[in-house]
Amino acid sequence: MAITRFILASQSRHIVLTALFALVSFSATASERLRIYAASSMTNVVNELITQYKQQHEVDMTAVYGGTSSLARQIGYGAPADILIAANQKWIDFLINSDVTSSDAVTNIATNQLVVISKNALKPFDIKQSSAWLEVLQGQRLAIGQPDAVPAGIYAKQSLEHLGVWPTLNGHLAPTNNVRVALTLVERGETPLGIVYQTDALQSDQVSTVVRLPPSSHSTIVYPMVKLTNNHTTTQFVHFVQSDAGQTILSRFGFSAATELK
Repeated sequence: MAITRFILASQSRHIVLTALFALVSFSATASERLRIYAASSMTNVVNELITQYKQQHEVDMTAVYGGTSSLARQIGYGAPADILIAANQKWIDFLINSDVTSSDAVTNIATNQLVVISKNALKPFDIKQSSAWLEVLQGQRLAIGQPDAVPAGIYAKQSLEHLGVWPTLNGHLAPTNNVRVALTLVERGETPLGIVYQTDALQSDQVSTVVRLPPSSHSTIVYPMVKLTNNHTTTQFVHFVQSDAGQTILSRFGFSAATELK
């Protein structure tokens, strides 16, 4: 009888310990997940950052790409994300003002440039002359991110306004939900010109850069990275992106370092 009670007690302790071990294992596994939301213009470089990071860490990583405005709204509505890499500060301010994050959780990791692209090898033209734009467009449209929401479109509008050609070109636009769609329109020959980031143009072998828009004609193109959760995995990946190894990957894809910006 005593032996039976001993066996039952031992089995009970074993069950409890097994359950506790399973719970701890589940918690550890759950914490080793990382959900990254990133601007569409960061698609290639973030894929590479994830590949390199996973070579050193056993982490289940998921990346969601899209227009910064769309991603920020999704996060604002409660979409589960650990990190957001945005293409401008406007939508970071939206999340800060919505009490989703704080300015202390934001670090600028890279900068970029705007370029005018074409599927055909065109000679550079005078971007300060509306007539020169219209001559190249020949009645067709200019592919551009939505100028009131998509960061690439916002920067492009600023530049075109600065150059004095916005009033004319405003009626000849093909606005898109993100900069990669603008790139695709030019690749397919559906528009003769597009304004995209330099890094997008570098990733495509179907388009060529016609001219660079002056950096002084628009706000500095900065990519803020937002830490949305405080778990160890999130912190570790943020440090990796900011490290020399992470910055080298960003540079390889055409981005310039912005770790000195804040």
